Amino acid sequence: MASPAARPTAKRKRAKATPKNFWRRIREPLAKSRFAKGAIASLFAGAMRFVKLTNPFVKGSFELAGGSYLDSEPLIVGLWHGQHLLAPAIYPSHREMVAMVSRSADAELNALVINKFGIEAVRGSGGRQTKSKLEKGGATALIALKKALDAGKNVCMIADIPHGTPRDAGMGIILLARLSGRPIAPAAIATSRRTVLEKTWDKTTINLPFGRCAVYVAPLIEVAADADDDEMERKRQELTAAIDHATEQAYRMVDGAK
Repeated sequence: MASPAARPTAKRKRAKATPKNFWRRIREPLAKSRFAKGAIASLFAGAMRFVKLTNPFVKGSFELAGGSYLDSEPLIVGLWHGQHLLAPAIYPSHREMVAMVSRSADAELNALVINKFGIEAVRGSGGRQTKSKLEKGGATALIALKKALDAGKNVCMIADIPHGTPRDAGMGIILLARLSGRPIAPAAIATSRRTVLEKTWDKTTINLPFGRCAVYVAPLIEVAADADDDEMERKRQELTAAIDHATEQAYRMVDGAK
């Protein structure tokens, strides 16, 4: 029989495990219910629209509707995991975009949410890749993204690898730029009111309403069609630094605005 001293510890463990166990119990029924998935996606999309509506852009924020990179489209927009949640609501609805979304079951909801904003989802992964080769799922998605670029659509990729090293660009986005001949736009979105989920691997940032918003896009990065492995690695490091810079600038803009 557990001692009285051990009982509080056991209760705390049960309390901590409850949310995860609850999600595991409801995940499969939700995955089988088209209505439930659609309703949840609509709820999330509505919340994102509300956050956008209540966060006016600060002075100097990048103008997505007519920015200085308009003549360089179609572009590959690169963002960090955990800093990208508001992106579908920010992106102009009149400009076609295709975004890569993970192939995992949990990420299906993400695909449904971005569909609510008129953004097409390609299921795949930026993946565990070598300097020039992608795993099968990533290669399939890469082909679809290249076709989208060839058709004149902008593309969005989360540059770092899911559950890998956060804020360290993978090779997939660099390979896409080389194959397509299209430039990468290192970008970041920030709001002055936010909550950071510190225990998540990517420090997921939840954007909150009634603050200020900034979009920052760093100078475009191009990858030559004949880039060798060493050049690809240099471009990967350049992109990592560029998205870091964009992120720092976006937060500086919202946190320093009066």
